[in-house]
Amino acid sequence: MNIRLIALDLDGTLLDSQKHLPERNKKAIEACIARDIYVVPCTGRTVKGIPEAVTEISGIRYGIMVNGGVLVDMQEKRILEERLIPPQTAVEIYRMISGNHVMCDAYIQGDGFSERYCFDHMDEYGLPDVIQELVKRTREPVDNVAEYIRTRNDMVDKLNLYFDSAQEREDVRRRLEQRGDVLVSSSFWFNLEVNGPGASKGEGIVRLAKILGVKPEETMAFGDGENDLSMMEKVGVSVAMENGETFVKEKADYIAPSNDDAGVGQMLERLILSDAFAKRSL
Repeated sequence: MNIRLIALDLDGTLLDSQKHLPERNKKAIEACIARDIYVVPCTGRTVKGIPEAVTEISGIRYGIMVNGGVLVDMQEKRILEERLIPPQTAVEIYRMISGNHVMCDAYIQGDGFSERYCFDHMDEYGLPDVIQELVKRTREPVDNVAEYIRTRNDMVDKLNLYFDSAQEREDVRRRLEQRGDVLVSSSFWFNLEVNGPGASKGEGIVRLAKILGVKPEETMAFGDGENDLSMMEKVGVSVAMENGETFVKEKADYIAPSNDDAGVGQMLERLILSDAFAKRSL
């Protein structure tokens, strides 16, 4: 087995529960890069949402952003490919959910925007403190998200919805899926992520691998949540985190220790960096 591209989910996978990069993970990534392996963040975040601890690792150049909606060359600050949501579709969705108690963020050209009231009252929408801190760092409050999208009239990278009610979340999910013109996934129990057609992490890996001249069987992915499920199904070697969703672990080839135990680093040491793995691959 010859792995040439490793895609890494961030939240719940590469980063620990406090959104920090464990040193063991960093060292393992650096060792993989030294072997000429592409190491690629594969996340629901935008480029601006990736921690500096990750982007500062020498050799991390490419990224799969907003769940596969955007493939980017971070070194050249250049978009390689996009699968986005038309602005009119985003406005329709926002108006469709206006009767629900939901916080809606929009990502446009790599920037995040939140409704000002929701931004100032995130406790009302059940966001944990660590997520609130992330939102405050990566979103710009606007008075009305739908009106902002309509006026700006740019393609939308992704919509991120936060709920304090599981029942309301499932009702909104059902209505979104009935539309047939967007993809719906989730990375936390309290959110939904809405992407354009063809925007999944798994498809993003396949498309980036093709651009880089990497065969599908030469790819590996690590993930923990529902929006990582497509990665488990598309890559050559799939690894789920011990802290991940049961249905994700059931699809994976390997189970890594939890994100709080530097599971990514431990599994890379075992599968990529050990002589034992090389011998098994013969």
